[in-house]
Amino acid sequence: MHVARRAGVRCSDFCFAPEIHPNLGLQTIIRSTVRSPSQQQNRNQNTCPQTGLVLNSSGFPETRRSVFCWVPLQSRIVSDFVRSVEKNLAVSSNFEPLTSAEPQSKGTYAFVSLGCPKNLVDSEKMLGTLSLDGYSLVSEADGADFVIINTCGFIEQSRIESKAVIQEMLDLKKAGGTRGVIVAGCLPERVGGSLLDEMPDIDHIVGVFGRDEITKVADRLLGQQREQRMLFRPAPIKAMNDQARLRITPDHFAYLKISEGCDRTCTFCAIPKMRGKHITKPIEMIIAEAKELVADGVRELIIVAQDTTYYGLDLYGKVRLTELLWQLDQVEGLDWIRLMYMYPINFSDELIETIAGSEKILPYLDMPLQHINDTMLKRMQRRVNRDQTVELVHKLRDRIPNLVLRTTFITGFPGETDEQFEELKEFVADSKFERMGVFTYSLEPGTPAEKLADHLPEEVKNARRDELMELQQQIAFDFADTMVGYELDVLIDSETDEPGVFAGRTFADAPDIDGTVYVEAEGLEPGDIAPVIIVARQDYDLVGVIGSEEEE
Repeated sequence: MHVARRAGVRCSDFCFAPEIHPNLGLQTIIRSTVRSPSQQQNRNQNTCPQTGLVLNSSGFPETRRSVFCWVPLQSRIVSDFVRSVEKNLAVSSNFEPLTSAEPQSKGTYAFVSLGCPKNLVDSEKMLGTLSLDGYSLVSEADGADFVIINTCGFIEQSRIESKAVIQEMLDLKKAGGTRGVIVAGCLPERVGGSLLDEMPDIDHIVGVFGRDEITKVADRLLGQQREQRMLFRPAPIKAMNDQARLRITPDHFAYLKISEGCDRTCTFCAIPKMRGKHITKPIEMIIAEAKELVADGVRELIIVAQDTTYYGLDLYGKVRLTELLWQLDQVEGLDWIRLMYMYPINFSDELIETIAGSEKILPYLDMPLQHINDTMLKRMQRRVNRDQTVELVHKLRDRIPNLVLRTTFITGFPGETDEQFEELKEFVADSKFERMGVFTYSLEPGTPAEKLADHLPEEVKNARRDELMELQQQIAFDFADTMVGYELDVLIDSETDEPGVFAGRTFADAPDIDGTVYVEAEGLEPGDIAPVIIVARQDYDLVGVIGSEEEE
C-alpha cells in the first residue's frame, strides 16, 4: 500500500535529544546524509518542464550523466558502473549471452547519457543493441576503443553542456586515450551537420532516430570508414521498440516511454523539431515491455512521454491512456506506476477514476502548467485557459485521495508584465503544489516565441524565478511537515555512506527531482519496500525509522 498510514505515535514522541532516544541516531542521519539547504533549493527550484533537466542556481543545467564511464556523476548514481550484461539487459527472447566458445568482443566502448528520462531510454536501447552485437561496455573512457555521448539539445544551456562533454572526449582522443568519439541524440538532431563543422574531430554523429543503427556506426568507426560520418533518419511513422534495453537505472525502477514526439505547438518549445510528431507506441508493445522489465526486477515503472495525456490519439483515433493504465495495473509483480509529463488536457472522468481506484498507480501526477494568466497561456499557445486549469486542479484533488501534484512554470516569457507575474504567484500560493519547479524563459532559435515582442532582461527572469521559488519553498516545507508522524511505504534506492542508513522514496517522490527519505535500519536492500515511520523533516527531505508492519 502506498498511501500514508497514521502511525501509532505523535510527532512529539520523537525528537533529536540523545538522552531521550539514544538509539535512534537521528542527529547522525541528518548531519551526515541530508543535503545543505542551498543544494536542496537548487535541486527543487529549477527543473525544465519538458526535458526534466535539473538547473542550478544560475539556471545552468546540472548534467544528468547516467554513465558507464569516467567522470564523477552529477545526478543518478549507478552503484556498480559496469554490471553484468546478462543481469541488466532486460530478459528478451532474442538475447543470448556470449560464452567463452563464441567470438571475442568486437570492441570496447564507454557511454555518457545526458538529458531527460526519454533520452535515457534511448541510451539504454543503444547499450542493449551494442551488447547484443558483441561490443563490450567498459567503465573507463581512457583505454576504450570509442566513446558514445547521447546528448541533450533542448535549450542553449544544455547544448553548451553537451558540447563541453564532447570536448572532454575529443581531448582524450587527441591524447591517445580512445580511438573515436560518436555523438548521438538531440544535439545533432537539432543542429545537424553544422556540429561537424564546429567540432571536426568528432568521428560520427547520429540523430535521434538513428539510434537503432548505432552498431553500424561503431563498425564504421573501428573500420576507419570516414566517408559516411552522419546518420540521420526521418521520424518514424510507427513507434520504435524499446525492448531489450541495458538499463542504467537501479534494478528496481525503470522509465517506460509510451510515445515519441509531440503534436503540441507551444511557442517556446523546440521538441517537435528534434523528436517529430507524436507517435503512439501500441498498447500490446508497452505491456510486453512492462512485463519484460518486471521480469528483470523492476518494482516501479515511471511512465514518460513528451505528452502523456495525448496517448493513443494518433494511432487509435482517440485517447486511450485509461485503457493502457488499466492493463498496466494488471501486470503481476509490479508495485508502483508513476505518471509523468501529463499535459493539462484530456483528463476525462474515466481517467481520473482509473488513477484514483488503482492499486498500483500512485497518487502522484506530474503536470507542467507553465503559467496561469490567460494572455500568457495564449502567447505560449498552450490551448488551455485559467478557468480550465483551476477547475482541473480542483477536480483532481477532490477525486484522487492523498494526491501529490508536481508542476513547472516559466518566468519571464516575452511580454510577461508585473501584474501577470503577480497573478501567477497568487495561483501558486492558493494551489499549494506539493512539488514545483521553475525555470526562466530560454529563447530558442526557430521557435515561434523567438519572434514575439517584448523579450525581458535576464535579471528580470531570474528575479521572478527566485521570488516564485521562495514562495514555493515554504509550501513544500509545510507539506513535508504534514508527513511527520505517518507510516509510509518507502522504496529503498540505496544505502548511504553512513552505515545502516538508507535512502528511499515515498509515493510523493520521483527519482532525481523530488525529496528523499533517510531511514535508519538493518537488513534492507535496494528495491525493498519498507514501512517507515516519518519522525522528522530536514529541508525537503524526511527522516524515518522502520515501522512495525512487514513488507507487503
